[in-house]
Amino acid sequence: MKLELRGITKRFGSLVANDHIDLVVEPGEIHCLLGENGAGKSTLMNVLYGLYRADEGTILLDDHPQNFAGPGDAMRAGIGMVHQHFMLVPVFTVAENVMLGHESTKAGGFLDLEAARARVREISARFGFDVDPDAIVEDLPVGVQQRVEIIKALSRDAKVLVFDEPTAVLTPQETDELMGIMRQLKESGASIVFITHKLREVREVADRITVIRLGKVVGEASPTASNSELASMMVGRAVELTVQKDPPQLGDKALVVENLTVLDHNGQRVVNDVSFDVRGGEILAVAGVQGNGQTELTEALLALQHQIEGSITLNGQELNGRSVRRILDEGVGFVPEDRKEDGLVGAFTISENLMLDRSNGEPFVKRATVQRAALEAFATEKLEEFDVRAQGIDTLVGNLSGGNQQKVVLARELSRDLSLLVAAQPTRGVDVGSIEFIHKRIVETRDEGVPVIVVSTELDEVAALADRIMVMYRGRIVGIVPGDTPREVLGLMMAGETPAGEGAAA
Repeated sequence: MKLELRGITKRFGSLVANDHIDLVVEPGEIHCLLGENGAGKSTLMNVLYGLYRADEGTILLDDHPQNFAGPGDAMRAGIGMVHQHFMLVPVFTVAENVMLGHESTKAGGFLDLEAARARVREISARFGFDVDPDAIVEDLPVGVQQRVEIIKALSRDAKVLVFDEPTAVLTPQETDELMGIMRQLKESGASIVFITHKLREVREVADRITVIRLGKVVGEASPTASNSELASMMVGRAVELTVQKDPPQLGDKALVVENLTVLDHNGQRVVNDVSFDVRGGEILAVAGVQGNGQTELTEALLALQHQIEGSITLNGQELNGRSVRRILDEGVGFVPEDRKEDGLVGAFTISENLMLDRSNGEPFVKRATVQRAALEAFATEKLEEFDVRAQGIDTLVGNLSGGNQQKVVLARELSRDLSLLVAAQPTRGVDVGSIEFIHKRIVETRDEGVPVIVVSTELDEVAALADRIMVMYRGRIVGIVPGDTPREVLGLMMAGETPAGEGAAA
């Protein structure tokens, strides 16, 4: 089925999320929609799927105009969506999830679950999915859950499949398997829209690439285009994609974590007996699929978790049991993974956000009074040093782009005398140009002799920054390996497989 979008425009108040976008996807084609977070990709697909109504423009399927009042209309027309966050009921079986919303009945008005099972088996066999229709969804690995989403769409005879950032929660091996599935779907005649911001995946699987920037189509590219060419189209300027760093000049063990366990509010172990150390002048990257204890680990280091057992020492001082304030005063810098929720106050100005963790004394506060001149001079300097694109220091942080918000967080945290930097997902939702800048500053911090922990689900980022890599799976450390460990090995470790050989605890 041929999909065509003509002049699609979607506004939210004064914000134009999609600005007269044209897109054609041919049958048997994987068409990649490439752009930064916030470029308008997902908004466009939500218009296609009937979740939003376009203010202007037309959707055509096989040259016939469509008017979707909701997702049900889109599904009936042959459009299926594989969402980044799966739309599955965890306690239902695969077959129950597949039939949900499209229930068929047999004599007596009973649900025809056997028909749903047969449909799962038929689609699974056709594409080699190996999915048990009676398996409970929450017991399945993430990659298999995604296959269930695909089976759901195919069971409703979808001819156009939209994959919205589908690799965000997958290991590298699961990502490779998904690419294979997409190729199979293409060969069966499906039209595929693949939304992503990951350049490697685009070049590997796309037949054609459309690049969106700030809600507009800025051009088409061939899969043979280089990463640098694609990145410059995404951000509108040349971008340096490789991280330049010298071998580390290692100091003494600065952070030592021993037998650390973190319990959640249900008393479950989300970090389970973890021990590791980080030396001065070293970047330890913590890798893993999201949800395997990385978040709770970083929060435990900052006393943001409350049920903690074990020891955390920094330069010989025990941190476990101290308040967040005292830990910050020890020189711990923290870049949280959710900057809007935990790193910034959107209704405060840039200058006010820059003094958030130093509002209890000089140079910014004296005798309970904010020293405006000192704060303004500091904020003006940091605005320039960290290349924060804003009208001025009195701009509200909530009005900045994601990349500029992250630069404000970094400017605040890196402007103190640090004894440790903990950066969780430091480039999430950030444009390629800002990623280049953030990576450079993290490496500079390491080169100043500061121990650095970087937590990232992006393997490219882990490989670019890490001197050593610690992989977590279900709250435990699978292994600690050198920074140049092959991607394939890291992928197996992210799925829980212990690395072979003596390099496992480098």
